[in-house]
Amino acid sequence: MKIVRISSLVCNAAMRNWVFVRVETDTPGLVGWGEATLEWKTRAIVGAIDDLAPLLVGRDPRDIEQAFQILTRHGFWRLGVIGMSAVSGIETALWDILGKSLGVPVWRLLGGKCRDHLRTYTHLGMGDMQAVYETAGAQLAERGRKVVEAGYGAMKVVSIPYAHYVASNREIDRVGAVMNGLREAVGPDVDIMVDCHGRPASVALARDFLKALEPCRPMFVEEPLPPEDLDGLAQLTATSALHIAAGERLIGRREFAEALRRRAFHIAQPDICHAGGLGETKKIAAMCETAGVGVAPHNPLGPIAGVAALHFGVSTPNFVIQEEMSGAVPWYDSVVDWPIVRRPGRWDLPEKPGLGVEVNEAEIARHPFEQEILHATNAVLADGTIVDW
Repeated sequence: MKIVRISSLVCNAAMRNWVFVRVETDTPGLVGWGEATLEWKTRAIVGAIDDLAPLLVGRDPRDIEQAFQILTRHGFWRLGVIGMSAVSGIETALWDILGKSLGVPVWRLLGGKCRDHLRTYTHLGMGDMQAVYETAGAQLAERGRKVVEAGYGAMKVVSIPYAHYVASNREIDRVGAVMNGLREAVGPDVDIMVDCHGRPASVALARDFLKALEPCRPMFVEEPLPPEDLDGLAQLTATSALHIAAGERLIGRREFAEALRRRAFHIAQPDICHAGGLGETKKIAAMCETAGVGVAPHNPLGPIAGVAALHFGVSTPNFVIQEEMSGAVPWYDSVVDWPIVRRPGRWDLPEKPGLGVEVNEAEIARHPFEQEILHATNAVLADGTIVDW
C-alpha cells in the first residue's frame, strides 16, 4: 500500500477555518482523514501541508512512526506550532487508514479501551463562539443554567477580564462575585472550569484571581499565566488551593517534558491537532501518568479533531475529561458523520473501522475559506495597551 496524494480542505466555521487533511492511497476507496485546524493560521497550515506532502508520497501509510520521524526530521528545521499542526493532521489520517485497512477502530490500535465512555464538557453557549468569549456578568448564570438544562454536568467559562500585571480590586471582586453567582445557579454538583486564557501577566495577579475563584470551587483553572512562564506556573501549582491546568500551547513531548520536570501544572491539556498527532499525544500522556498528572485534552476545533480526541480518551488511562465544541455552527453535523451519537456530557465507544467518520466534501465546499473573526483585536486596555487575548 502506498500514499498517492495528501491534500487539505478548508471549511469556514465563523471564528475558525477548519482544516481537514485527506490522505489518499493506491488502494481503491481507502482514504484517511485528519484535522490540522489552527486559529488565524489557515493559509500557513495549508502551505505547510503542501510542503510536507512530498516527503510521504510513495510510502506505506501504515508505517506511522516512521512517517512521523520523516515529517519532523527530514526538513532539517525544527517545527513550531504551524508545522506540527500540519504533521498532526497528516499523522491522524494515517491512523484512520491503518484502522480501516485492518477493520478495527483506532482506539484498539492505541492500546484498547480503558473506559466505556468519555465524560465531556462544553462552553457557555454550547458552541456559540460569541457566548464562549464575550459572556459577562449576570449572563454567566443564565447561560450556565441553559448548559445544565441541556444535560451537561460540566462547563467551562472565560470569566477573567483582559489584564496586564495588576488589576483593580473592583475587577478582582467582580470575578469572584460572578463566579459565585454561576455556582449558585448551577448547583454544587456541576463541575465548572475557568479558562484564564493566559491573561494575567504576573504571578501576583494570577494569584489574586485564583483566590477570588476559590469559593466557587472550580474543577480546575486553565492557563492562569502565559504558557512560556513555566516558573510562574510552577509557583502557582505548588501554592494554590485550586487545580492548575495548562499545556494547550505546548508543542510535542519535549516541551511537555520540561513543564513536567518543573511540575508546572496538575492537569495537562495537550491538543492532538497541534502536539504532533495521536502517537505523540499518547507519549505525552504516558509521561504525564508517570509524573502523577491527569490529561484533559484541549479541543475547541472541528468535528474530526473531536473524533480523534474520542479515540485518544478511550485508550488513555490518565484521561480526566474532554473539551468539545459540538454545535459551533448550525451545520456542524452536515460536514462529518460521527461514528457515535453524541450525548450531552458523554461520548460512547466507537466501533466503526478507523476513526469511523464519513466526510461530506460537497458540504465543505459550501463553506469556503473566509477571514476568521478576529476576537483578539478586543484585547486592548483603556489606555491602548495590547494584552493577551
